[in-house]
Amino acid sequence: MAPIAAPPYRNGPLVVQPLKKRHCAECRSGPLPLLVLEEGAPRCLDCVDLGHLVFLARGDTALTRRSREGSTLSAVVLRFNRRRGRYERQGVLVEEAALARAEERCLADAEARRRRRARDARRREAEDVRFTDAFAREIRRLFPHCPADRARAIAAHASVRGSGRVGRSSAGRALSEAAVTAAVRASVRHMETPYDQLLMSGVPRHEARRRIAATVDTRLWEWREDITARA
Repeated sequence: MAPIAAPPYRNGPLVVQPLKKRHCAECRSGPLPLLVLEEGAPRCLDCVDLGHLVFLARGDTALTRRSREGSTLSAVVLRFNRRRGRYERQGVLVEEAALARAEERCLADAEARRRRRARDARRREAEDVRFTDAFAREIRRLFPHCPADRARAIAAHASVRGSGRVGRSSAGRALSEAAVTAAVRASVRHMETPYDQLLMSGVPRHEARRRIAATVDTRLWEWREDITARA
């Protein structure tokens, strides 16, 4: 077995997961999955009056804390790590009733968190709808002859949460003219010019933009000006 002298622990009994087979020095039962050292000798949990406790593995901090708070008697379980040369915490022993109560509280918290996430998602969705509407209105203000459905599509694309697109930038959220125009320009570039095909054929981005710049500028001008009145 690894060093039998486990480190002192001030918050209740200390239980060890042995690395080798050990038998109880008192009742001779074994091999022991868990043991307590008394005067250097291993003893089973029943012999040290801990046999009624149940093991809770580490990993869920809230469940562990609540289980220990609700348990009149509890114990920390350690195991020696040969590679690191130290004992490491594996979990706790707690009363079964305390563990059941703690699990109920954690489940209630999980349900509360689920409901809060659902509320937050609905709130964000409503905010996104309002922002997309505002973005579309600003497109129509700057480009009054842009079709309404096209303005809405541009706004919806540019303002997707978490997309990193111009609508989610600080300037986009402020509905700055530069950001709104950039979104419209990008839409025209990708949807009404051979820009994407140029990129796929290996044309450098700046050269591709130069080639289609006139087409984009013309479309933006048309959406700004009432060309039917001039005809």
